[in-house]
Amino acid sequence: MKISGAKALIESMLHEGVDTIFGYPGGAIMPTFDALYDYDDKLKHILTRHEQGATHAAQGYARVSGKVGVCLVTSGPAATNAITGIGDAMIDSTPMVVITGQVGAALLGTDAFQEIDVVGITQPITKWSYQIRRPEDIAWAVARAFYIARSGRPGPVVLDFAKNAQIQEVEFEYKPCTFIRSYIPIPDVNPAQIELAAQLINGAKKPYALVGQGVMLANAEAELKAFLEKADIPAAWTLLGASAMQTDFSLNKGFLGMHGNLAPNLKTNECDVLIAIGMRFDDRVTGDLKTYAKQAKIIHLDIDAAEIGKNIKPDAPVLGTAKETLAALLEKIQPAKHTEWIESFNEPIKREFDVVIQKEVHPTTGEITMGEVVRLISEATQNKAVIVTDVGQNQMMAARYSGFTQTRSLITSGGLGTMGFGIPAAMGAKIGAPERTVCMFAGDGGFQMTIQELGTIMQEQIGVKMIILNNHFLGMVRQWQEMFFEERYSFTEMMNPDFIAIAKAYRIDGTEVHERHELDAAIADMLKDDKPYLLVVNVEKKGMVFPMMPAGACVTNILLGD
Repeated sequence: MKISGAKALIESMLHEGVDTIFGYPGGAIMPTFDALYDYDDKLKHILTRHEQGATHAAQGYARVSGKVGVCLVTSGPAATNAITGIGDAMIDSTPMVVITGQVGAALLGTDAFQEIDVVGITQPITKWSYQIRRPEDIAWAVARAFYIARSGRPGPVVLDFAKNAQIQEVEFEYKPCTFIRSYIPIPDVNPAQIELAAQLINGAKKPYALVGQGVMLANAEAELKAFLEKADIPAAWTLLGASAMQTDFSLNKGFLGMHGNLAPNLKTNECDVLIAIGMRFDDRVTGDLKTYAKQAKIIHLDIDAAEIGKNIKPDAPVLGTAKETLAALLEKIQPAKHTEWIESFNEPIKREFDVVIQKEVHPTTGEITMGEVVRLISEATQNKAVIVTDVGQNQMMAARYSGFTQTRSLITSGGLGTMGFGIPAAMGAKIGAPERTVCMFAGDGGFQMTIQELGTIMQEQIGVKMIILNNHFLGMVRQWQEMFFEERYSFTEMMNPDFIAIAKAYRIDGTEVHERHELDAAIADMLKDDKPYLLVVNVEKKGMVFPMMPAGACVTNILLGD
């Protein structure tokens, strides 16, 4: 039996297990939206208020659930509006399939209304970008798209769907894709490299592990814990690696990077064997590459050969999924104790607590701080919430002061640093994990970049808890201006609207807090049910995120503020 290309697309997605689509209709994709009307009982479509919101929502959904996020938008400006989310997903290894409408094949290249070269634009920021011009290619392209998006190192795929291919009929048959010639998503583990890495670990006096998102993408949390415990190796996590280890795990020593914890950064240049697991040696972690861990033997576990040696040349490159390579190493490493080395973390941990953390999360006087708001909300959720952030000071504070008891619990824009990520990503995260509490932290700047998605939250009654840390500044830029630009606050101070009034217009409850004594009751009110809620907390205008490693500085050149 023949069906339209639009129905073939939907049937193909159903074969791939898709249950939720985030999107926005328009002319060139209208036949597919018309077909979608008949699948209301099988596919949930979330109408976002902007195509960028659709991509970030799909990212949040994918990151918390482990499934492929799906977007469906029209051609031209809709496709270009999706570019930011596609680029964000690429750099943060988020599995996503974005389907864009396109003018009919006969009109391609004529500058027809809302025609744009989607494939040409997106090829550099996707794992694969393909234009479907014939209905006969739909099932093949969708199978290939989902296989590429979810396999190996995950990432975004774009299918540009010509209007004629949506309308024309095809004899539908679906075959899942399990192999593509020349595409090797999971490299074979080399036993010789495992042996070399194990020898380095077994001979180490000061081993140190850096944990990235690759651990969670490989579902290797249990293998990581067993590996660290057997060899008694202290570990720290990257921003995207947050929650791969529970916060209270004894070998978890904290957050790496520019605004990470003092001890994890300092110890990078003291260890004798550095084991990087599913992380890419981002510049925000390494600082100056010329001074980074020069004393250490480097072991790099990664699924992507392109990351091996890109920034830091390893002594033992280990290709493969973290689940496989950690399991293989676990068999080869010897039980060990590194008590003195692990105890050496205590002094800088205490120093940071005394100089920075104590006054940030337990202030008794002065204005409300960002850190204390994060701490109180995390504690109120028993450290079980999914924490979603926007980008800036709110992001660093949420990462630093949230507690994590479950994996896949920090959803944030890492490599691209996309302001406006927070609201739509929180929507997607709540839909991907409806049983979990989702708390979204944003600054007053980033919140306004995708504030229109409050309409999506209203329509779908998505129970996200939104917290604005309102300092009336673009806080992180202001911090840099204060520290490195002689306090020349060039266009960073903001006059803000009445956020609670806006939320009320969207039929979302909320409250605004000005004084510390109001916080506990406001947080309790926010968390009392599973409905959407906006909490605006007016925090100190010139709060700072410390520690801070200046851009391009050595990892040991960390500023503690006072």
